[in-house]
Amino acid sequence: MSEPPDHIPSQGARRRRSPTRARALLPLLSFVFVLGLWCAVATSGVVREIIFPAPWSVWSATVEMWRNGTLQKDLAASLSRAAVGYGLGAALGVAMGVLSGRIAPVRVLLGPFLSLLRPIPAIALVPVAIVWFGIGEGAKYFVVSYTVFLTVWFNTHQGMAYVPQVWLRAARSLGASRLRELCTVVLPAAAPHILAGLRLGVALAFLSLVAAELSGASSGLGFRLQEARQYVRTDRMFALLIILGLLGALADQAVAWLGRKLVHWERA
Repeated sequence: MSEPPDHIPSQGARRRRSPTRARALLPLLSFVFVLGLWCAVATSGVVREIIFPAPWSVWSATVEMWRNGTLQKDLAASLSRAAVGYGLGAALGVAMGVLSGRIAPVRVLLGPFLSLLRPIPAIALVPVAIVWFGIGEGAKYFVVSYTVFLTVWFNTHQGMAYVPQVWLRAARSLGASRLRELCTVVLPAAAPHILAGLRLGVALAFLSLVAAELSGASSGLGFRLQEARQYVRTDRMFALLIILGLLGALADQAVAWLGRKLVHWERA
């Protein structure tokens, strides 16, 4: 029997592609279902338009904000604040997590204090941040970086502190120095926990950003939400909430993609 041509995929390959395509279509199916449900509720007349705007009203509000330039301005302001705050908080969180996870005096001195700070929500720090830094950008950076720092620190600390001891004993028995043990054993073992903290930090960065922009700001998506509430523009409120969700989802996927490239041994 002759072999099939090389350019024709085998039946097994076709079967493997089908589940992949089905998984790729699931998010689209979810969005279509939610959009259909939204349209049905908006056109049923059960809820007034001013309370629950229709999708086309939200789209019109988005186009309106884009055409008058406010959306571009708010996006630029919010993204820059989120990026700076996230970068500062993530860098400090990883550094402090490495120290508290591997150095006992640091863990004893700072661990309980940092754990005490974790339950404090970001919005509770906004008045303090305004008193310390004024109503400028420093207060926004502080609130965002504080929230990201605690999340990244906790996950990094957990990953560093609970590396299997058998791995450490094996590295030491082979003559590895403390620095080499850290770089080749501890950090790779803790990398999945660090990545999880970085992904959580992305979502919390946008949450704390909105909290920081709700007061003491003259631009940004959070400020625009507050303005829309004052004028009872629920169509704009829905548009801004959807934009925030999309930005957070895209940032999360970017961090997840980077993590898959850097922490490739976790999949293996």
